Amino acid sequence: MVVLAAAALLCGCETTQRNGLDYAAMTQKVGPPKAGHGRIVMLREKDFANIADRAFEFQLDGTPIQGLKTGTYVYVDRPAGQHQLTASEAGFPGVTERAVAIQAGQTQFYLVRMSERKSAILASSANTGLLGLALSTAITSGYKNSGPLDFLPLEEGAARTMIAELRLAE
Repeated sequence: MVVLAAAALLCGCETTQRNGLDYAAMTQKVGPPKAGHGRIVMLREKDFANIADRAFEFQLDGTPIQGLKTGTYVYVDRPAGQHQLTASEAGFPGVTERAVAIQAGQTQFYLVRMSERKSAILASSANTGLLGLALSTAITSGYKNSGPLDFLPLEEGAARTMIAELRLAE
């Protein structure tokens, strides 16, 4: 009984508080992107986080972007031009790909979420095991995004409102 109570307490802990700079402090500290570069800011909403709050794994032009946990944001500066955001997971039957065109001096904001396909597969396999996993993988194969994450563009005003509650990922 004691072990069950301790497990319930640990799983129910909300850990969305993150250390790090808020966006205004970060932009003051690092300044704008250097000449010929733009900035991409990726946000992950505040939500219920538990002990297993894993960072989303994705890449920009093949370079891993790390640390995007619940209630955080990350940013990268890249040269102006075409770039590619991708996300894949071992054992997941698809890849997320999003082309991003960056202009010099520009900042683009993206909300990063678990894709509808991954949500559907997780929900189905949690309830019905391997059979549910196989069926939901087949049923969701026609989804627009076959990968595990969505990269949703945000207007600057909405992004700045949302980011005010987030912290820079460590």
